[in-house]
Amino acid sequence: MTPNGTGPNPNAVKMAAALRALQKLQDKHHGVVESKDLSDEQRDLLVGTGFLKPVLKGWFICGNPKDLPGDTTAWYASYWPFLSGYLTKRFGKRYCLNPEASLLLHTGNTTVPRQVTVVTKQGGTQVVKLPFETSVLVYPDEKRVPKTRADVRGLQVWPVAEALCLVGPQFFTHHSREAEIALAMVRDPSELLTTLLAGEGMPTAASRLAGAMAFVGRTQDSAAIVNTMKSARVHVQPKNPFELEQPTLPPSRERSPYILRLRSLWSSWRQVVIDNFPPAPGLARDIEAYVHQVEERYRSDAYNSLSIEGYQVTEELIERVAKNGWDPENNEEDNASRDAMAARGYFQAFGAVKESIRRILVGGNPGYILKADHREWYSELFGPAVAAGILKRHQLAGYRTGPIFIRNSMHTPLPRDALLDSMEELFRLIAEEPEASVRAVLGHHLFVFIHPYFDGNGRIGRFMMNALLASGGYPWTVVRVARRQQYMDALELASVKGDIAPLTRFLAEELQAEPEARGAAE
Repeated sequence: MTPNGTGPNPNAVKMAAALRALQKLQDKHHGVVESKDLSDEQRDLLVGTGFLKPVLKGWFICGNPKDLPGDTTAWYASYWPFLSGYLTKRFGKRYCLNPEASLLLHTGNTTVPRQVTVVTKQGGTQVVKLPFETSVLVYPDEKRVPKTRADVRGLQVWPVAEALCLVGPQFFTHHSREAEIALAMVRDPSELLTTLLAGEGMPTAASRLAGAMAFVGRTQDSAAIVNTMKSARVHVQPKNPFELEQPTLPPSRERSPYILRLRSLWSSWRQVVIDNFPPAPGLARDIEAYVHQVEERYRSDAYNSLSIEGYQVTEELIERVAKNGWDPENNEEDNASRDAMAARGYFQAFGAVKESIRRILVGGNPGYILKADHREWYSELFGPAVAAGILKRHQLAGYRTGPIFIRNSMHTPLPRDALLDSMEELFRLIAEEPEASVRAVLGHHLFVFIHPYFDGNGRIGRFMMNALLASGGYPWTVVRVARRQQYMDALELASVKGDIAPLTRFLAEELQAEPEARGAAE
């Protein structure tokens, strides 16, 4: 109200107007804001309240007022939209990412890079410093901006085949997974030969690509490159640029970079898991005794798993909701309690997971069972929020319908249009994997890597891990909140650096913790 109490507070009116203006910009420019897009008053108000975060002089991104200093989430979440908006506003379409950066985007690399190289048709060389030690190197070279470009994430990039011809041998050693995926995305060697035969020909690149094709098992395509170049009087001697002992991808007709990445990760990681995880005891013979042990772990698991996600959970709350002492319709405290809803949902989901485990213990294929049951787990996990009117019923229907970001992670979960195929592939990999340890560790991590839901991915991922541990006779394993940072660091190393060993060893340690420690609500 105004001082005399006759109307709305003018500061509130200004704030509402600024937020409306920001919402329009967010919808139009994906949260990338230039100074001139807002009035000085609106911009200062939004920056002061934390709704806008400065990136560089004259440029901003949308922020969350609750973010603490040093929180990287807003920047990593906005990185690609910012880069697209910034480059488009500066150069229109008169630019292109260099071949290396182009291939990383084409192949679904999900990590925010430290630096991206951009080639423009005019201007000067410049290093644009961005938040959290990221940057953009811009330099002019009209000959390195192709006439035909692809658009990935709103950015101008080289087409896959042309980029493969232009990258040096270091790309195949430093980014071997992306190189394999890019080769798999090339349907026919003619796509490469168009570039390899241009001008005076590219014998070194042709030798490299012929060797690469032979390494990944496409011997006919390798021979086609050699023979076609020979017909053009260019001598080519195939040379394998990879330093891998064997390819991580078998030849296939699959062209989705996300499915190819999942296959490559699984293939290259499975032996690491086997080497760093205890051998499976074997499927439990006494099903009821095993399920009883699972039930005994409920209190500890609920406390630790919910606490890892940031819920303020007490032993009393867990006990109360486990005994159905939760009534959102008639109890005002329960209706307003996010923590109570989370605890009740966890209790219901835990029960659904137990039933899935029973089916696994009688010999069902764990991949098929998880594929069929994980949606029910999710529905039970968030059913109380629907009952309380916090979520709409349709939000229980399926996977997320938009982007999502993991707090302070450089890993960007898969885009919505890749979710269905990627989840289908994940369950196929689980179903065909003979080692329970591999199913449990990689099933857990790759589910979180994909991040198919708007919320609950960590909890569902840990449920999945324990159901898959049961498929090898391992005990239900609690990831303790006291070790939350080690857990998050290990997940980040696997997602960003491609190193699954720390997560494998971490989960093995939690598996082998003394029962007292495993059950402690630390």
